[in-house]
Amino acid sequence: MAVKIDKKIKGYAVVTAEDKAREAAPPVPAASIDRATAEADVPVDNIIHMHERIERPDVLIGSTYKIKSPLVEHAMYVTLNDIVLNAGTEHELRRPFEIFVNSKSMEHFQWIVALTRIMSAVFRKGGDVTFLVDEMKAVFDPKGGYFKAGGVYMPSLVAELGYIVEEHMKSIGLLHDPEMSDHQRALINEKRKQYEERSKKMK
Repeated sequence: MAVKIDKKIKGYAVVTAEDKAREAAPPVPAASIDRATAEADVPVDNIIHMHERIERPDVLIGSTYKIKSPLVEHAMYVTLNDIVLNAGTEHELRRPFEIFVNSKSMEHFQWIVALTRIMSAVFRKGGDVTFLVDEMKAVFDPKGGYFKAGGVYMPSLVAELGYIVEEHMKSIGLLHDPEMSDHQRALINEKRKQYEERSKKMK
């Protein structure tokens, strides 16, 4: 069927099946519209997430860890400062905000400053920052690692920094120890019994 158009065409649109169905549908009652609007206006919790635009507070909660390595003459002190988000609410979170490393030894000053500035920038960026732990723990020194107190082998100074960051993240609830399987628990109990029996015989 041909339709003659006498007026100038100013625009056009294609009518879809959805448009036809919408026209055929019954009108929505005003009460329903008001209710939907009211529900949309209900205030929700203003949850603050970590992002780079958050300004540094005047006071931060921090912890300082000591590194005593045979690779450096003087001890190194690692300070990790945390910011508390949504304080006093059920959504309260504690997240790392910045890291500093201080030492009398100036031998590693340059790369330590660079590393801590990059790490602090990653902390403030937000998101999942736990990947830093694995990346740092995987760094090894081509000259060789060392054993720290307790007989734990450290492949490098950076790796020990990674272990410290991991320990700190566990203390604030950002990382958790993996659950042990029943087999692992049984093996630990067996080894503990063997150790206790051996200790009794030695006495």
